[in-house]
Amino acid sequence: MNLPENFEEYSEARRNGFIRMKELKESGKQVVGIFCTYTPDELIMAADAISVGLCGSSEEGILEAEKHLPKNLCPLIKASYGLAVSDTCPYFYFSDLILAETTCDGKKKMYELMGKIKPTHVMHLPPGREGAASLESWEGEMHRAAEVISRQLKAEITEEKLRKAIRQKNRERKAMLRLYEIGKLKPCPASGYELSSLAESVQFLFSSEEKIQTLENRAAELETRYETELKGTSSRPRILITGCPINGVREKIIKQIELMGADVVAFDSCSGPRAQMDLVDETLDPYRALAEKYLRINCSVMSPNPGRFETLDSMVAEYQIDGVVEIVLQACHTFAIEANLVKSFITQEKDLPYLCIETDYSQSDSGQINTRLAAFIELLETK
Repeated sequence: MNLPENFEEYSEARRNGFIRMKELKESGKQVVGIFCTYTPDELIMAADAISVGLCGSSEEGILEAEKHLPKNLCPLIKASYGLAVSDTCPYFYFSDLILAETTCDGKKKMYELMGKIKPTHVMHLPPGREGAASLESWEGEMHRAAEVISRQLKAEITEEKLRKAIRQKNRERKAMLRLYEIGKLKPCPASGYELSSLAESVQFLFSSEEKIQTLENRAAELETRYETELKGTSSRPRILITGCPINGVREKIIKQIELMGADVVAFDSCSGPRAQMDLVDETLDPYRALAEKYLRINCSVMSPNPGRFETLDSMVAEYQIDGVVEIVLQACHTFAIEANLVKSFITQEKDLPYLCIETDYSQSDSGQINTRLAAFIELLETK
């Protein structure tokens, strides 16, 4: 992997963000903790507050969580709750409100317990996007969330502020997409490990303009590197990652794939451009526009979820994919069930190799995963 000298890994950026967050709180800023891409950042921005992704991507906190939660639960849920209840996530500590969402039954019930520790508002996502009732329901949740944020933070959310926040967030999305689309270059001038780490670590900058500048600067550097050094040279096997959030398993899967001789160039996951692909329509009523945009996110929680396969189809072509690796966190039932559909789509309709890895945040299965990855990459190299 070719990483820049000043590369800051996700964990390092998260730690450095603690100091920035403390300084912002001391200056009077209010903070809203979030977990999911379905959470409308624009409402938080319009309240002149800061949104921050809460801790939930390491084994730390899981043992504490298992005192309250079942052991056979998704590691992301256990880590999120354990780090909160043990008071070891500084971002949770600094949050004035938790803005949550019903993206799975496990999280929904966990939020009930979390609400006993910190003010928590849960947005009730419809189970599907078909029919007018789903959109009307989700638009109602946008209004209800805005009311709760305003009341809890004692901040007025005006239409003017919300429209301004929508425009700013759309600029962030464009900058993020530019970074992810670096993966379309062949050969790719950056590792997937760097692209995914940077995309997630910028959330700890807390300034929208700083995020945009950081993303655009790095994308420009990589585009120049491609044009001056790499264009026309040979490429390693190109892999698309799909499935669950990868943050907690980036080291043992993404990094290992690239150390073994392949390039991770595309991410069809919560950690990728899934939530960035559509902009919020700046001409509509802002609450309606937010509801339409956030309802279009192609997560497996949606039933049915045809948009995911449409996106996979286009990404396989645009990123010139040689093989697909699906990551399913243990006990994540929606992605586990959908994995069989993804396998059929990739292997039969796209005629590409496919590998599904079910795992958690521990290192106990690292050897087995490495063996499977090595065999998969060898298959790609012989095609």
